[in-house]
Order: sequence, then C-alpha cells, then structure tokens
Amino acid sequence: MIARERFVDEYKSRNERLADAMRRLGICEEKSSGIDKVVHATEIFQLPPPDFRIGEHRTTAVLYAHQEFSAMSSMDRVWACYLHCCLQYVSNQHMTNQSLRKRFNLPPEKAAAASRIIADAVEAKLIRIDSAGYQSRRYSRYVPFWT
Repeated sequence: MIARERFVDEYKSRNERLADAMRRLGICEEKSSGIDKVVHATEIFQLPPPDFRIGEHRTTAVLYAHQEFSAMSSMDRVWACYLHCCLQYVSNQHMTNQSLRKRFNLPPEKAAAASRIIADAVEAKLIRIDSAGYQSRRYSRYVPFWT
C-alpha cells in the first residue's frame, strides 16, 4: 500500500500481470499519473485539495467544489501546499512563495499569507527548504520531505 503522502510520485498495481497486459493493449499507462492530473486540475480551478481516504480494500478521492481561500481550513491550506510542492517537484520545477500564491490565486500583497502556509507545512514536516536553492528566505525553494 502506498501512503497518501506519496500518491503523487509513486505507483503500484494491485495486479501487476493484469496491469502489464492492459499497458500492452494501450488501455492504461505505464506510470500512473491520475493523481497528478487530479491535483493539477484542483490547482487550475483553485479548488480545495482532494481528500484521499484509504480503506482496507479501496482508496477514495473526494473532490470539493470551489471555495474561497479565506474559507479554507488551515489543514486544507497546508495539504494543498504539500500537494503543490509534490506536483512542482515531479514536473522538475520548484515550489516558491510565488508559485504557491499562484496556486491559491493570491495577489503579491498576500505574500505573508503564503509564507505562513509554507511555514506550517515545514513545521508539519511535509516540505523542506531545497538545500540546493538560494540562501535568502525571500527566494527560498521548497521540495517534498521525501526528496
């Protein structure tokens, strides 16, 4: 089973033989990108992050309707920040304060709000500062905790 924190970057088939046959027939793809597409779509439409519920025999993804940034809970903002960071990383990009503001459709004067979300995500150990990035906090880049 894959932990929900790793849905964006990992994949595992329940039945590898069936998955291999389906890949050869062109029915499914080699590397799973469904979660990536869902997360990307939630970012484009500034939706709250999806809620992944893991059961004993299934995983359910719950998608929510548009919600203003001010109405999102702190936990939703941090989870959205983490998923944004993961999506940026698997796309060979970096999460920054600016990219997070774009994800939430926040103007530049709301940089402090984005910084608070980033700080909360760092404190929750979901993301970390990219050690290969800039030394200045203003231009910091972030990567998922698992890098």
